[in-house]
Amino acid sequence: MTLPQKWYAGVFGAVALCTMTATPAHADDLVVDRDGTTVTVHAIAPGVMRVRIAPVGAPAQDASWAVPADVRHGATPVTLAGNVLSTALLRAVYDPATARLHFEDAAGHTVLGEAAHPIERDGARFTLRADLPLGEHILGLGDKTGPLDRRGQSYALWNSDSFGFGSGTDPLYKSIPFFISTGGRGGAYGVLLDSTWRTWFDFGHRAQTTLEMGAEAGPIDYYVIAGPTLPDVVHRYTALTGRAPLPPRWALGYQQSRWSYMSEAEVRALATRLRAEHVPTDVIWLDIDYQDRNRPFTVDHQTFPDFAGMVHDLDGLGIKTVAITDLHVASAPGQGYGPYDSGMAGDQFVHRADGSVYVGTVWPGPAVFPEFTRASTRAWWGSLFAPLVKDGVAGIWNDMNEPAIFDTPTKTMPEDVVHRIASDDFAPRTATHAEIHNVFGMLNTRATYDGLRALAPDERAFVMTRASYAGGQRYAATWTGDNSATWDHLKLAISQTLSLGLSGFAWVGTDVGGFTGGPTPELMTRWFEYSAFLPIMRDHSQKGAPRAEPWVDGPEQLAIRRRYVEERYRLMPTLYALAETSARTGDPIARPVIYDWPAAVGEDCRTEMSFTLGGRLLVAGAPRPEQHNAWQACLPTGQWYDYWTGTTVKTPASLGGYGLLTITPDPAVLPVFVRAGTVLVRQPLVQSTAQRPDGPLELDVYPGPDCGGAIYDDDGHSMAFARGVALRQTITCISVDGRLRSLTLAPRTGSYAPWWHQIAIVVHGEGQYRAQIDGHALAAPAGARFVVPDQPKGTTITFTPE
Repeated sequence: MTLPQKWYAGVFGAVALCTMTATPAHADDLVVDRDGTTVTVHAIAPGVMRVRIAPVGAPAQDASWAVPADVRHGATPVTLAGNVLSTALLRAVYDPATARLHFEDAAGHTVLGEAAHPIERDGARFTLRADLPLGEHILGLGDKTGPLDRRGQSYALWNSDSFGFGSGTDPLYKSIPFFISTGGRGGAYGVLLDSTWRTWFDFGHRAQTTLEMGAEAGPIDYYVIAGPTLPDVVHRYTALTGRAPLPPRWALGYQQSRWSYMSEAEVRALATRLRAEHVPTDVIWLDIDYQDRNRPFTVDHQTFPDFAGMVHDLDGLGIKTVAITDLHVASAPGQGYGPYDSGMAGDQFVHRADGSVYVGTVWPGPAVFPEFTRASTRAWWGSLFAPLVKDGVAGIWNDMNEPAIFDTPTKTMPEDVVHRIASDDFAPRTATHAEIHNVFGMLNTRATYDGLRALAPDERAFVMTRASYAGGQRYAATWTGDNSATWDHLKLAISQTLSLGLSGFAWVGTDVGGFTGGPTPELMTRWFEYSAFLPIMRDHSQKGAPRAEPWVDGPEQLAIRRRYVEERYRLMPTLYALAETSARTGDPIARPVIYDWPAAVGEDCRTEMSFTLGGRLLVAGAPRPEQHNAWQACLPTGQWYDYWTGTTVKTPASLGGYGLLTITPDPAVLPVFVRAGTVLVRQPLVQSTAQRPDGPLELDVYPGPDCGGAIYDDDGHSMAFARGVALRQTITCISVDGRLRSLTLAPRTGSYAPWWHQIAIVVHGEGQYRAQIDGHALAAPAGARFVVPDQPKGTTITFTPE
């Protein structure tokens, strides 16, 4: 009988009760060797340090699915002085007297506690413990339900098919072992525990001032990410794990889906109805029933007799087609099913421990599963999309990739299934499913994304996934899974979207109206209203549930829903510019209020129903949207405008960073406010992003401090933007006492020729203006709307309030 081995150490640091010897493996590392373990701290960027703990003489393999090799091997100027490793932003400090390792900012403020509690290891299982001061709040962990603040909660990370999940369900579809602490002595910081095994986090649940995290097995490998602000942490985390690529513009449009549209005739009728009802639409999604017997990479030509023709005709209407392709392959020997035959011939599938191919039951019946841990298998998988790409399918939907398996107690693969690793800088080896489970869905999307890029190298690949791991945003957008048509799930839609955005996934959608069950007309309409200001807007519902297309509840509800879809399309230039910024910086599209206003920390500001779109528009939703009572909305200190009327809002008294504004509910109006100093870029209404807007580009100016904005555009679908075929133009403006005095368009950069030939400037707030450009007066029939020719070389327009 072998007793579990245990050892104790300072949190995220070295083993206690022994003397430290610092013998760096590299001159710029802090290394602690004691009691049979080696702790190595390596600075890979000024604000990021990596910590690895392994037995002396047997270091863990330096490999990761989450952090690319060139990032892991990065270095930054450091100072190593005794027991202190310093960069310009972060210090790792080991105290041999207390045997504690802790992290400080450059000013000496503690970032990651004092490490007063031990590391505990029990066989392969490990637990890391840190101090969690009472003032700290915890954000992140991806799609977890419940409040945005994870303080006082505990969570498990094990990708799970969670049909019918609720606000207390855990685990869920994704495993993103990354959290952010805010409100600490050194400001915000983040931690990524890079473990694909079953992991857990406890944020003061078992012990109020103790943070715990651990895994069932595997190496101890984690990253400490400095702030001091919440955006700083997100920027550094996404630089570490990768940023979501710029999506095609059509992915920002309204999208219609159902499990399933059962025939070509039904899809064509749907597209015709969407256009007849003038609901702007960019995408129709096809769920599994377009396939032959639910077999991926097939088409049922009985019900879809002219699949390619249908996709082509939809494209002619400005509607793209996204088709589902689950990661299982039907086990169909001798039936002429190409993916199975070629996969078996190339030994592409996952095996059991006895060497036989693993077979599990999913939608096609018995199915086999590609070995996504091998680069060669991912390339084979990617090549299978060639027929769909040839037919014109614009995007791929990877579902069921936790992986979900029917008729098993765990709803997934047995943990002793064997995966062969041959990828990246991993040493070739085998691993059990217990190690690979949480990363399997991400590797599925990686294979899909790389395949689409290889098949159409000058087109942006769009992939949607249900399951993923840290860094999965490099390959796919995501949605929150099989939600329900309840008010509680409308609230979850907001909180999960915000949490995923903070966890690297800028592109998030929810099933508008709820996947299972049937929403009331009011709930469906409210969901449309909120989703118009969220990153991805997809209406999706379950087979057997009531229909959920925009018109199902009659013309009055349709009119409200259409109005919000139309507003989204008018805001498309602003949304697209936010998308481009996110691809460069990692900033989420939808954000909690404290992301841009850290002083707004009151309970009224932490409601999950209030959020901002890029820090410019603030959606002030009711904390209990199912009720019809007035509520107090949090507005950060400063001047605000009502988005719908353009008028200034009476600024509520400051409560130390924010004020409360009483809002009376109106089922047709979602309260939305614009920060003073914002310039929103808008366009004339179109029915699809493929349609060229008719009229001027519109700059909506909301006078205030730090006034400005930006124009960004490219062709919306190709990779030409990466070669500089894009345009950028900075907007600055000067306001005095809340009235606009000048607006400057800087000279435009980039070679892309835009669709507009004129620019309309609309000044919001009270009063009228006179305006001049180049010494010439501008006419303004409405008093505050001025139209000028396009200004690629830049200009300044002066305004005189009347």
